Amino acid sequence: MASFEVNATIAADGADEAVPTQAFDVVVIGGGPAGMAAALAANKAGARVAIVEREQHLGGILRQCIHPGFGLSHFKQELTGPEYAQRFIDQVRATDVTLFLDSMVLGIDSGASTEDAAVHTVTLMSPAGMLQLTGRAVVLAMGCRERTRSEIKIPGSRPAGVFTAGLAQRYINIENLKPGSRAVILGSGDIGLIMARRCTLEGISVEGVYELMPYANGLRRNVKNCLDDFGIPLHLSTTVTRVIGHDRVEAVEVSQVDEHLAPIAGTERIVPCDTLLLSVGLIPENELSVAAGVELDPRTRGAVVDQSLQTGVPGIFACGNVLHVHDLADNVTTESERAGAAAAAWALGGDAGANAAGTGCQLTVSPAGIAGYALPGRITAVALTKLNFRVRRPVDAARVRILAGDEELFVGKVRPFKPSVMESFPLPAKVIQRALDMGVSEIVLSVDPVEEA
Repeated sequence: MASFEVNATIAADGADEAVPTQAFDVVVIGGGPAGMAAALAANKAGARVAIVEREQHLGGILRQCIHPGFGLSHFKQELTGPEYAQRFIDQVRATDVTLFLDSMVLGIDSGASTEDAAVHTVTLMSPAGMLQLTGRAVVLAMGCRERTRSEIKIPGSRPAGVFTAGLAQRYINIENLKPGSRAVILGSGDIGLIMARRCTLEGISVEGVYELMPYANGLRRNVKNCLDDFGIPLHLSTTVTRVIGHDRVEAVEVSQVDEHLAPIAGTERIVPCDTLLLSVGLIPENELSVAAGVELDPRTRGAVVDQSLQTGVPGIFACGNVLHVHDLADNVTTESERAGAAAAAWALGGDAGANAAGTGCQLTVSPAGIAGYALPGRITAVALTKLNFRVRRPVDAARVRILAGDEELFVGKVRPFKPSVMESFPLPAKVIQRALDMGVSEIVLSVDPVEEA
């Protein structure tokens, strides 16, 4: 059971007000697939764990993802999103992990400390009032949010009928509401492709999916299963350049774009519709991270972490979509289990790669070539390290290289790469040691297209 203390805080009117505090080893923020996997791994390692979730239920985004395709690698069978989530919910409830549902985290304070480690204080608000949780380790698993119309600056009027694809998904799958009758979808991300199929099944006519880039951004299986199988057209190198309508969307103007992604004059055409769904990217939900002093990578918009998924703030770890956007929930689970185990090791005073201080290994990892990012951004231990990356454009033939200055430390096989697929490969410890022996402070992950013979 968690121990209880009482902290005195100053209320807004200046009077002292007692705020109850509960102490744990690991506090996990987020009760989606990342948070539950991290909590289970930390609990298995012997840590006292709490999960804080702002919704009334565990499961996160998976509760509204009623389509199949989950669990193929983790459970070796195909499940829907709610089925995949329920398996973890059952596992969590079978443990002594403490749940704080319907609770919003207001901030993370890393000011308190003991003799051997910092103690983080997580302040949250729930219908029962304010509460503070303390822990040697905190796991950030808040997931991500969708980019909105204002973030991509679509011109035109501001009528009703413009939704992000995820919001429309919630309306249909959870609230049993129909967002419209005739839809246009901007963006070919996986959520947009899945919603094209879902809308069609619900009797909503989908006029087409329009993608700014010259290639689809979603998984190939989703393009086939959601568009090709239902006869929904995919228009590449085309974007929405104006929203038309007063009270409700009446039509959208679409235009072709050039190689610089600028609309081509004279290619405009009007597509009648009453609904515009936006599937134009996801952004890690890192407001809490920034407030806690965590450094963000401008490429991923997630935290800069080391090989144990620890951020630059000792004892704070990050995993799942709040770290970098994944294309498969199974990959989120695998990564989050690593973060949970490392957080427990840190909180309980173990090593397990969580505390690499004193090892003398301090390498930064930077992307080059067509690699959009490299994760982890720091390596602090000479050990086998899993590197994740995503390319910025599709190529039929490219190879991964690890560089230290002008010297190649590792060269991979020639193979195709796609932006829709998060790639990973194991970086051997001997490569890390070789970089250290050279006296460099940075290694480069470069993905370079090659000319096939």
